[in-house]
Amino acid sequence: MKKILLMGNPNVGKSVVFSRLTGVKVITSNYPGTTVEFTKGIMHIDHEDVEIIDVPGTYTLVPNSKAEEVAVKMLEESFAQAKDKNENVVINVIDATNLERNLNLTFQLIKKRIPVVAALNFWDETKHKGVIVDVEKLEKILKIPLVPTCAVTGEGIKQLVSRTKDVPISDFDYEEKERWHRIGDVVETVQKLTHRHHTFLEKLGDLSISPIGGVPIALGVLFVTFHMIRFIGEWLIGNFGEPVFEKLWAPLMLKISTLLGSEGIIHDVVIGRLVEGEIDFGESFGLLTTGLFVPFVAVLPYVFAFYLILSLLEDFGYLPRLAVLVDNIMHKLGVHGFAIIPFMLGLGCNVPGALSTRVMETKRERFITATLMAIAVPCMAQIAMVAGLIGKHGVKGLGIVFGTLFMVWIILGIFLNKIMKGHSPELFIEIPPYRLPYFGALLKKVWMRIVWFIREALPWVLFGVFLINILYTLGIIEFIGTIVQPVISGIMGLPTEAVGSLVIGFLRKDVAVGMLAPLHLTLKQLIIASVVLTMYFPCAATFAVLVKEFGIKGMLKATLIMVCSTLLIAGLLNLIL
Repeated sequence: MKKILLMGNPNVGKSVVFSRLTGVKVITSNYPGTTVEFTKGIMHIDHEDVEIIDVPGTYTLVPNSKAEEVAVKMLEESFAQAKDKNENVVINVIDATNLERNLNLTFQLIKKRIPVVAALNFWDETKHKGVIVDVEKLEKILKIPLVPTCAVTGEGIKQLVSRTKDVPISDFDYEEKERWHRIGDVVETVQKLTHRHHTFLEKLGDLSISPIGGVPIALGVLFVTFHMIRFIGEWLIGNFGEPVFEKLWAPLMLKISTLLGSEGIIHDVVIGRLVEGEIDFGESFGLLTTGLFVPFVAVLPYVFAFYLILSLLEDFGYLPRLAVLVDNIMHKLGVHGFAIIPFMLGLGCNVPGALSTRVMETKRERFITATLMAIAVPCMAQIAMVAGLIGKHGVKGLGIVFGTLFMVWIILGIFLNKIMKGHSPELFIEIPPYRLPYFGALLKKVWMRIVWFIREALPWVLFGVFLINILYTLGIIEFIGTIVQPVISGIMGLPTEAVGSLVIGFLRKDVAVGMLAPLHLTLKQLIIASVVLTMYFPCAATFAVLVKEFGIKGMLKATLIMVCSTLLIAGLLNLIL
């Protein structure tokens, strides 16, 4: 099958071009042996299927990072495997408002003597920025097809596709040592700059990274973000999730319950325990009741809302500005500003948060970021369960839980920065201009993240519910409770019955928090249990990723930090509250 590789610098709109070219069915994969992601899909050209690959963003074919290494390998492999060198094509997506930087990669691709088509993206922005590019002259100089595009509106995409057929190999030649000099000559020849006034989005972009305006904007963004997440999540639960389960699923489960005799081991595992003869999706704890209700009703609506808002901020261009804004604070914690990305992803799910620590340059930074996230950053599923459990007690309960976690995040970060050898490198990050997102690409991104979440989360939830039922039936929970009772009851002030949720917390923390509901704990006990469940271990899926990232030794070190921190904080809360 013919392949078209989309290549370009980061933040040039490749993902939007990709969305314009492909349908709904796309696949996101990790490149073999790495945690670097790439996306591929299918496009139909002249009744022929063509594979479109969105290669990780790169500035050069001389790689300086893991993502750039993967980009170069994918390029080399695609043309090495091709029967005919003209079979595959590279679409080089270029930011038309920043020719000089982008042409560096274009020159290197041409030097490879492979078919290249260039998409001059953000063509609409050239008019706003006073950039005039002579496309015909640039095409004659580089001797490759050039198409002005605006991927957000779809302008030029049809012409871009048509020019990927029978692409000639350019004979434009240059001396490698003269590359930047030649780029300068080309830009001077084809580009003119005219005076123009700053747009509103540019003024807002500058204000977003200034200390005076940036902090209020950041606080406002975070405030609106979490209120929107809560509003969308609760609306979905109230209008779709709960009605479907209560009106359609519960009657079906009761019929199955009757068929299974309304009691017994098999009944308790599949349906769970009946509460006053009815299915209680919060307390029954069967595979087909609580096991499905928790991920699809209590968790998924909030996760969807989180990824929707996060993708919106990502595509709009706010996240890099937030990284610059918090850089000074992050350096106190031993990392630089871009660590805010793993922390924010961790709020959705700790697994992608742990994987995204690869954006940090050093192993020390990655370890500190991952450890702080695993200890003090609850995932959205857990936040939803904690809010449902403690929210009825008002702001006081939630304030103490999340205030404690925030203080742990700060104090532990400062401590790790002091005791771990090494230093935090400076932040080098490109800040793209604010752009209105293309909602087709945004929704596709959200859809892929949701499918991934269901694929990863549902098996663990079902396994967790199954395991806890078996452990209860065999009396193992009671046995473990007897052994750790001095710690649970003495230091933490929790009843022995809470052991079950602590055990299952290693599998799925959201399920573990939900298990606290039937215990009728006091507000003090709920606060301590919620904090302990967040801090003491990551869920098994996150644990597995951290072992892969840092090895057994690194994970054991992180685990020791988690256990010691948890016992200290739980003990303090038990004394203070």
